[in-house]
Amino acid sequence: MSDRMRFLLDETRIPKAWYNINADMPVPPQPVLHPGTLAPVTPDFLSVLFPMSIIMQEVSTERWIEIPKPVRDIYRLWRPTPMHRAIRLEKMLDTPAHIYYKYEGASPVGSHKPNTAVAQAFYNKEAGTKAMTTETGAGQWGAALAMACNFFGIDLQVFMVNVSYHQKPYRRVVMENYGAKVFSSPSTYTQYGRSMLAQEPDSPGSLGIAISEAVEAAAVSNGAKKYGIGSVLGHVLLHQTVIGLEALDQMEMAGEYPDIVIGCAGGGSNFGGFALPFIHRNLTGGASARVIAVEPASCPSLTKGKYTFDFGDTAAMAPVVKMYTLGHTFIPPGIHAGGLRYHGMAPSISALVNHGDIEARAVKQIETFNAAVMFSRAEGIIPAPESAHAIRTAIDEALRCKAEGKKEVIAFNLSGHGHFDMGAYDAFHQGQLQDYEYPVHLVEEAMKHLPQVNVPKD
Repeated sequence: MSDRMRFLLDETRIPKAWYNINADMPVPPQPVLHPGTLAPVTPDFLSVLFPMSIIMQEVSTERWIEIPKPVRDIYRLWRPTPMHRAIRLEKMLDTPAHIYYKYEGASPVGSHKPNTAVAQAFYNKEAGTKAMTTETGAGQWGAALAMACNFFGIDLQVFMVNVSYHQKPYRRVVMENYGAKVFSSPSTYTQYGRSMLAQEPDSPGSLGIAISEAVEAAAVSNGAKKYGIGSVLGHVLLHQTVIGLEALDQMEMAGEYPDIVIGCAGGGSNFGGFALPFIHRNLTGGASARVIAVEPASCPSLTKGKYTFDFGDTAAMAPVVKMYTLGHTFIPPGIHAGGLRYHGMAPSISALVNHGDIEARAVKQIETFNAAVMFSRAEGIIPAPESAHAIRTAIDEALRCKAEGKKEVIAFNLSGHGHFDMGAYDAFHQGQLQDYEYPVHLVEEAMKHLPQVNVPKD
């Protein structure tokens, strides 16, 4: 057998509609609440942040939502993305398992993030938006939205988590190359950023803080700026389902179907984009794939957090949603998987984990980088540290198959390449990385600061 098996679709196979999990959720939806009143939010409140077309996607229960032609035209720059069978990795592991990966690093900015960035920029342009704000952790989302806003002639401000701003300077350069203005968060640009710096001048920042700054910058503009978000909310996961929909076609080309579907999970965007179409088959088509969401042991919202209502940001300005959360006051350690350092998880993913449709697993930083290096030496692609969490679990499952003598099919999403993460790889090779498991007592402390929400019990 050749060491290379790649399954390619031509551009006519780019999906014409996104898949909406709202149509098939096995549990009723939970309300989205106003951060001040804790009453259900109104479209008027959300319209300060988002165009009405995106708000309607959040609440839609239509199973398929058409992808606009201008969005599909830009998707053609890199979609469909390839799916590979990792034969060299299989040989290295000496496993009977078949391992497949969907490679989203083929996009211009090297990750899955443009799938929703292009859609959000399109809907904002259609609504007459001239400028947008956003946050970014590792910089992948910021780079994607910068590219998309450039395509549609929209100005962009990006609040980049401070620790990543310094760990990954070239992602900042990418954003600036597309014309975006990038701030290290917490910044002096916003009132909330200044208040955080007054408390801790050397704050490493967090996605929660960066979200607060971006939301404030949009809110104080009186509608002149809109807010774009790279994960967590329903419309983001919706746009990302192009990944899994293509993967279904590519698994059919391969003549196999996954027994196990894996994705890394921070806020839920790449995981949901890859896994939700397979979950659709589980819920409605009689399939029974195991679906595993993998998170860092240092930011374990699914495995140590509480399933409850919490603010989406640190300053308690963003809407309150029911999700697995470590508490909105959570300040994560400076691990190198910057895109997985969020305190909560997408409400839809959280509900599916709580219902038992998704398994959750946490892995440590050093074992994750071990898997990333193993994968790159076998398959040639250096993965983003975020994606390496999925690789770690794929390898663990393949080794389980070897031990049990089982030939199972494993599919995972390789959500981006690690070309801008050489500092992290250098630290790993120099023995400078450390493991950190987020302690339960800090989660318990953060739970004391949750909003007091009165809703009927499930």
